[in-house]
Amino acid sequence: MVVTANEHLHVVPEEDSSKRRQILDGARKVFMALGFDGASMGEIARAAQVSKGTLYVYFADKCALFEAILEEEALQHGQVVFNFDPARDAETTLKEFGRAYIHLLCRPGGGSAIRTVMAIAERMPDVGRRYYARVLDKTINRLSEYLRVHVARGDLKIDNCDLAASQFMELCKASLFLPFVFQAAPAPSDERMTEVIDSATRMFLAAYRAK
Repeated sequence: MVVTANEHLHVVPEEDSSKRRQILDGARKVFMALGFDGASMGEIARAAQVSKGTLYVYFADKCALFEAILEEEALQHGQVVFNFDPARDAETTLKEFGRAYIHLLCRPGGGSAIRTVMAIAERMPDVGRRYYARVLDKTINRLSEYLRVHVARGDLKIDNCDLAASQFMELCKASLFLPFVFQAAPAPSDERMTEVIDSATRMFLAAYRAK
């Protein structure tokens, strides 16, 4: 039987995408359960329910697989809509940003990538640097740009907006993120998040609101 080029165009990309998704889902489970060092291509193939030969068609090794998972993590962060409309007042914007940011960090499975990157960053610093640049630094920059607008308007008095953005994000994480990421506590409730973020916003504006 002769298979036409059009038949390939309709079928193969969809199959490739589905198979790749299947492999990434399996790999994520293995990395979450065993960490980067404990994971093997054999374990990943079993979790993904594919042969090792199929696995190597899509990914050269587990480093490439882990990088693909981190890329997805970066895309998820990038797709979260933070409303940094410069016309909105700083207090409202900071509170909404803080809640959205903590929801993102403390979502189910949200800590697994960070735990794994932290475990391997010392001996694989390029992985750590790329994760920081693609995920964490981008969020700092977006908040920093918003703060600069309000400094220019005279609403806020901040000498270093990058530092101030990092400070606010750390205030929002206080007592919420570390217990979650180290599995000492479950994801915080909405009420607890609101309590912490409201406090963080009050502290931030007490330091940086223009007198």
